[in-house]
Amino acid sequence: MTAGKSSGDQATPRVWQRMLSGRRLNLIEPSPLDIEIADIAHGLARVARWNGQTTGPHIFSVAQHTLLVEAVMREQTPRVDVSWRLAALLHDAPEYVIGDMISPFKAVLGEDYKAVEKRLLSAIHIRFGLPPVLADNITQAIKAADKGAAYLEATELAGFAQAEAKRLFGRDPGLSTATREDYLTPWSAAKAEKRFLARFKALAAA
Repeated sequence: MTAGKSSGDQATPRVWQRMLSGRRLNLIEPSPLDIEIADIAHGLARVARWNGQTTGPHIFSVAQHTLLVEAVMREQTPRVDVSWRLAALLHDAPEYVIGDMISPFKAVLGEDYKAVEKRLLSAIHIRFGLPPVLADNITQAIKAADKGAAYLEATELAGFAQAEAKRLFGRDPGLSTATREDYLTPWSAAKAEKRFLARFKALAAA
């Protein structure tokens, strides 16, 4: 008769990730005290948008995407409070832990993925002085800016035709040529991390 496994062999699954800062972030019950902006910047600068299916010598990182979203929000709602610009910069911050799932895969995973994402985002908001859940009008403004950024990324980096991108993401947000060239030229991870941190510090101090 084969001996059964003892209860000691059934280890509890690890649900936390160790960060370079030394923090251990629990994905089931994330604590704001375990969240550091340096970890977020470092992680997002190394996560690829569009599953890496973009042109250029570097990935187009989530860190660079969030900076583009914040720039689009400034263009679309120039009088928006600086706190909500910070929220726009942090809108994809959970991806420093869970990665960037493309929208079709999120649809496949369903509510479980969304629940983890929402818990992480709420903890991040609390850590940096934002409401755990944003007001609907602010959430919608960020989503509109996110779609505007996605349109630009899709047409200039990811190979989408303008008609298809317009159907999926809406209209071109109308950024200046200089801004488009800057934000849509994929940066190195080091540059994306540095610029993300600099923008965070500027918004947090305003």
